[in-house]
Amino acid sequence: MFTIHEIRTNRGILQYRRESLTGIRCRISPVRVERQINTAPVMPYSREGCPFCPETIDTATPTFEDGSRLRCGESVTFPNLYPFAEDHVVTVITPDHSTDQFDRRSLADAISGTAEALARSSGYASINWNYLPSAGASIVHPHLQGMADPYPTRLADLYISGGRRYLAGNGRLYWDDLVEHERYSDRFLFEDEIFWSASPVPLGEREVRGILPVSTLADLGPYIEPLVDGLLKVIAFYRHLGTHAFNISIFFDAPGMAGQGHRAFCSLISRLNPNSLSMCDSAFMERLHQEPVILTLPEDLGPLFRGGPRAP
Repeated sequence: MFTIHEIRTNRGILQYRRESLTGIRCRISPVRVERQINTAPVMPYSREGCPFCPETIDTATPTFEDGSRLRCGESVTFPNLYPFAEDHVVTVITPDHSTDQFDRRSLADAISGTAEALARSSGYASINWNYLPSAGASIVHPHLQGMADPYPTRLADLYISGGRRYLAGNGRLYWDDLVEHERYSDRFLFEDEIFWSASPVPLGEREVRGILPVSTLADLGPYIEPLVDGLLKVIAFYRHLGTHAFNISIFFDAPGMAGQGHRAFCSLISRLNPNSLSMCDSAFMERLHQEPVILTLPEDLGPLFRGGPRAP
């Protein structure tokens, strides 16, 4: 499933990892955690000028063509005012401007609303979440972004096209083989309807992936609540490790492509806490070389998770 080339330096180990299916590469340098750059968060709480708060959302946000916004529970979904996808929507998760605790029902409603807004799209869909400015959120108020395009994004394309080749060459789903491979590794975290483990070749710090038993957005419905339960467990795990900011993306195949080699999967990475220096954990290696430098060994996440707290 992946390869490791390890060298020893006078400070410790350095690993070069490569995922066999996609060719994705990363470097893992555990000694860099000693820099201790992730300090206690400086949380931005101001509501002033926030377009997503209850008193402004109906005047400051755009509507769909029929003049409506989609409401599901407390969540509100509307078109992105500054889109970078053919179909691009924003879902405000909660009326609370700033919160560090997410309600199971609110998050499930927000994902449901986003999925409903994208349901008529014929493109490759994803549901995404940047939480806090140090994870790329331009607005602090918690919100999701749903996107769909005629072509998959680069990462989705690597897995979708790779999964099709794997199925054609082996007669089995890559994702089923991956689950069997990871279930008995130190990267395994937990499993219910969705399988959760640390990515062996992480794209970001402490990357965790959830593999769903469906491939397209249309089939997501019955798995939204198990997905939310898993997300809340991983977010609580990140909190236990001292990190608050994170990114989440859920990748789907195109409509009508169920059974063609892909499984929808959810990827989470932890990010540096918001801080007064505006320090970020993405630099030239991540953005220009597209080969992230990781601090935490994926094999450490399973034992850390099993020794930590659980989300309610």
